Amino acid sequence: MGWEAEPSGRTGTLHGRFEEQARRSPDAVAVRCGARELTYGGLDERANRLARHLVAQGLEPGDRAAVALGRGTEVFVALLAVLKAGGAYVPLEPGAPDALLRHALADADPALVVTEEAHRVRLTDTGGRTVVCLDSAAETIAALPADPPPVTTGPDDLACLFFTSGSTGLPRGALIEHRNLLAAHQGWCEVYGLSPADRILQTASLEFDVFTADWVRALCTGATLVVAPRNLTLDRTADIADLPALVAAERITVLELNVRTARRLHDHLAAVGATLPGVRLLTVGAEKWYLDEQLGLQRLLNQDVLGAGAGGGTRVLNVYGLAEASVDSTYFDAAGSAGGDLSERVSLVGTPFPGARVHVLGPDGRPAPAGEVGEIAVAGPGLGRGYLNRPEETARRFVPAAFDPNGRVLLTGDLGRFRADGVLEFTARAESVVGPTDSVRSADVVRRVTAAARAEGALRAHPAVREAAVAEVEPQPGTRTLVGYAVTAPDAEEADAWSLSVRLSNELPAGEAPAAVVPLPALPRTRAGKLDRAALPLPAPRKHATGRKAGKGGKGGGKAGGGRTDGTAPGAFSGCVWAGCAVPVALLALVLTDALWPGSTDLSAVPGPYSTYFRILYFFELASFGLGLIYLLFGYPTIAGYGRPTALAVATHLSVFWLLASWWPQDNLYRTSSATDWPRQSVLVFVFNVALMVSAAVVVRFLAWRSPAERK
Repeated sequence: MGWEAEPSGRTGTLHGRFEEQARRSPDAVAVRCGARELTYGGLDERANRLARHLVAQGLEPGDRAAVALGRGTEVFVALLAVLKAGGAYVPLEPGAPDALLRHALADADPALVVTEEAHRVRLTDTGGRTVVCLDSAAETIAALPADPPPVTTGPDDLACLFFTSGSTGLPRGALIEHRNLLAAHQGWCEVYGLSPADRILQTASLEFDVFTADWVRALCTGATLVVAPRNLTLDRTADIADLPALVAAERITVLELNVRTARRLHDHLAAVGATLPGVRLLTVGAEKWYLDEQLGLQRLLNQDVLGAGAGGGTRVLNVYGLAEASVDSTYFDAAGSAGGDLSERVSLVGTPFPGARVHVLGPDGRPAPAGEVGEIAVAGPGLGRGYLNRPEETARRFVPAAFDPNGRVLLTGDLGRFRADGVLEFTARAESVVGPTDSVRSADVVRRVTAAARAEGALRAHPAVREAAVAEVEPQPGTRTLVGYAVTAPDAEEADAWSLSVRLSNELPAGEAPAAVVPLPALPRTRAGKLDRAALPLPAPRKHATGRKAGKGGKGGGKAGGGRTDGTAPGAFSGCVWAGCAVPVALLALVLTDALWPGSTDLSAVPGPYSTYFRILYFFELASFGLGLIYLLFGYPTIAGYGRPTALAVATHLSVFWLLASWWPQDNLYRTSSATDWPRQSVLVFVFNVALMVSAAVVVRFLAWRSPAERK
């Protein structure tokens, strides 16, 4: 294949690699989108004509050109044309929010913009740069020669600019050279086994690095790139059921999905009992993907295939990487992995792609021993130049490293560890848990992020939890605490905030359990489909928490509420209030004792010190009666807050009342009854003694109760 050649001259560029495939198979289909398609020869000629037009419009070697086009075949003509003209493309989604487009155009400052008339106004109101509209200039472009313009481009020239999210909230432009993406392409070819026979599905949006990765994998290999008509990342109304149908109709063999889409696909296929026939490789990335999810999707796709992952069926890979290092750095192939009992709590991102290198750095910035959590650093020929217009951030993230052969690594801001078998385990992105920090590798940050990751794994291990997240929040200035967020199955009513909090408190080490768990209908997502940690709501303050209903979305001090915010049940009655209210009730009972049971508490014939012991007993009987009556009147919210079934909660409420209040009337009745009055004694035994036993059994049942989902 073309990637085997040593990069030099035009063959050391992305468009040079594509041109090799066009010369080899000009009639092969390069790109398809619906009924439209372009052959390699046709795509090459159209890109050459547009490249000549861009040069005529003032695009010079080394310039940047923004490309803002919708889904279809024209966008690939434009991307290749910019490269053939010697420029670097800046991919922009034309439907992106105005603020994002304005920032990207101002930061990248492209020499010109390639778009369509429908998007001209939105893309030109921030400056007087040249705009090339492919539809209105179609006749002019078609009249130009079909050979490439005489422009020299080398492997070290800039190929594209990826805008990625930064700690300031504003996207930053990562500078990627031709040689970086060609090195990534070589790794993809070796690991994925890419060939001209492949049909690669593209579901990503133009603005994301995976879009570029998809077309490089396909068009630099001689494969066919099939563009999904609908954007599964940005179009939240897109029906996931359309994806399997498209895969079958287009005979797709390779596709990459983000984690959110992969989860939706798994649920859909499991519900209808279907697979993806013909797909030999499915890769999932862009977010933390747990091992049990990877294994589950692999089993689902290979349920009718023997020897999956060993020459048959669908390989399912978990891929990890950053745009700054040409998209992918490591991969984990779950074929042959049993997973183990803790597969729902770990994410394995495996080993480096050929040519890439990965290190886990300790607090001193040196490689940490196996098993120790540290910051993940990536290196190799896929590492880009740095960030546009951000020299300080470039110097902070792209650092010298004497321990790496290239002497330079990219600090990812992610934490992980190498296991004893050499497999890289992903822990979490530090910034997403503790917020922006300059000390990702510090012992304190590692401890906090690891605790959050452990809590997240424990939360999503609950049978009723479909998705989970744990992050530090600041409910009050200067106070930071862990909060869990859970999306539960629709029929799992018992998986309420309080029950989930209790489960985590019982399972996790002391001090690591989230202070609250907030049930959500869905986790908030960014434009890229990743978890939007900044949009996670705060839990409700304690005074607003009212048990299970509040946990399902009650309003409080945050955007949504639920669960506990301290060690008490929602709606719990203060101990001081209990005692204060019980005192007058106990005094009233003291006054009524002699009126109801004359002589019951007469101790004149009892010698000391035994009379004192009996007075202590009478005190506790009165106090217990007072507490019981106050609990009967005001204590039900405490029991209801545990999320048990209503009938059990009511029975427990009455049982606790009887266990507290019955001693005062019981002992007084016994003391004023004849020992041989058998009818009266029998009534007392069943009304009090047997009832107390039943009440105790009800309380035990309440404490031992588990939801149906937990009992599975």
